[in-house]
This record gives sequence, C-alpha cells and structure tokens, in this order.
Amino acid sequence: MGTRIPVSINGNLVADPELSYGESGIAHAKLRVAVNQRFQAADGTWRDGIPVFHNVSAFRGLAENVTASLKKGDPVLVMGELEFRSYEKDGAQHEARRIVAEIVGPDLRFGTSSYERAPKAHIVASVAAHGPEQSEPGVASSWGTSPARPLSAPSVAGASSNGMQL
Repeated sequence: MGTRIPVSINGNLVADPELSYGESGIAHAKLRVAVNQRFQAADGTWRDGIPVFHNVSAFRGLAENVTASLKKGDPVLVMGELEFRSYEKDGAQHEARRIVAEIVGPDLRFGTSSYERAPKAHIVASVAAHGPEQSEPGVASSWGTSPARPLSAPSVAGASSNGMQL
C-alpha cells in the first residue's frame, strides 16, 4: 500500500477535462488545475505568485459529471488524495504525482452556478456496472486505471447533523 495524503486545492482548469473509458468500461476524467497563490508585497499591493500545475483524475460518475459541467478557465475546488508513482524513461528514474479526486466542484467566490441532479437511471446504471462504492488510490500500473480499493464513505442514514443517531 502506498502513502495516502489527503489534499484539497482550488485553482483554475487549464484545459477542458478529458473523458475516456478504460478496458473495464470505467469512466476516467483527466483535469489539469493551475493553483496560483496571491501575496501582499511590502508596498501593500497584491501580486500573483508562480502557478503550480496539478494533474487530477476523477473516476466513474464523478468523471462523467465533471466533463459535462466544467470547462477551461473555470475556477474549481478539488478534494482527494495525492498519489505518487515512479517510472523509468530513457534509462533515468522519474517520479510523478496526481490527485485522485473524491470531490470536484466550481469555486463560487467569483461567480454563480446552477445544480442539476443526475437522473436516477444514470446512477442506477453506474452502480450496477461498478458496484455501490467508489474506489480509492492504490498501486496501479497505469495512470489511466481506476484506483484499486473501495472507499469507505460515512453513512448518513439515521444520523443528524450533530452526529447523533435518530
């Protein structure tokens, strides 16, 4: 098992999300997010820092919803886990990282959005094809593959907002 590091970032999409389907039929969206920190200079003016680019992968229904909802330039929030891998190219060892997204959404500080729930038929078909649980990062041979193990999502049935059983 690899190291799992929870992360959250907010930035702008550098390009439209790319949707593809693996050999097993699982949807995979690739996103590239630029994060640019702002800082206040000594004279009191605000300046942009050097952008940091992050590769983000989303799977299954999240992948399909991201590609249908977001486009290049949109401000986004991403929560997920940082995943590392090593590979050899031209005789040299390299390392790469990506964020495997659990949640992706628009950043509403600078604009508005409307929400449309996916039709139940879409959700039922996704669950039937892929099981009721999403996956989490695991050691995978290819970055185009879905993470290996199921995520444990907290159950909200019978719980109130203060965590007490109803």
